[in-house]
Amino acid sequence: MRFANSLPLLFGLGILLAGAPAWALPTDRDQPIRVQADSAELDDAKGVAVYRGGVVITQGTLKITGDTVTITQDAKGDIEVFTAVGTPAYYEQQPAADKQVVKAYGLTIQYFAVNERIVLIDQAKVVQEGNTFEGEKIVYDTQRQIVNAGRATGSNVTKPRPRIDMVIQPRKKAEPEQPPQ
Repeated sequence: MRFANSLPLLFGLGILLAGAPAWALPTDRDQPIRVQADSAELDDAKGVAVYRGGVVITQGTLKITGDTVTITQDAKGDIEVFTAVGTPAYYEQQPAADKQVVKAYGLTIQYFAVNERIVLIDQAKVVQEGNTFEGEKIVYDTQRQIVNAGRATGSNVTKPRPRIDMVIQPRKKAEPEQPPQ
């Protein structure tokens, strides 16, 4: 594997990270990307970059961690799939300045750049504003803002979970205005 000329892969990573608008502050995509890992294997000819060992990727409020992170590109250099594997892999991002950070976990987290879809597989969990959503597999389409959850058919899961589990916090009611005294 070549370690030279990693600029196209890093540029592609920037395009990838800029592609999650529903879970992102608008300023995140303008921030520099930082990749930290114990080792990296970059193969421009195959369009594959593999980072290993406590991988941490940050850009603005976005943070992704995993034991191994693999980024694949198509022949034009565009990101196809971004895969983080960990115990668990982790994703967080602040969707808006007035919103709490969204946190997502899974033994595998995949991001499909073309259709802006995030897939959490095996011990999948999303936490947003106190609400939790857990299952074997959670798929989030960021363009249409649709979440699907259920069994991870065709995948070997470490802890089978035949049903999803959601906890939804009650909405806070506005307090009635007190008359001036």
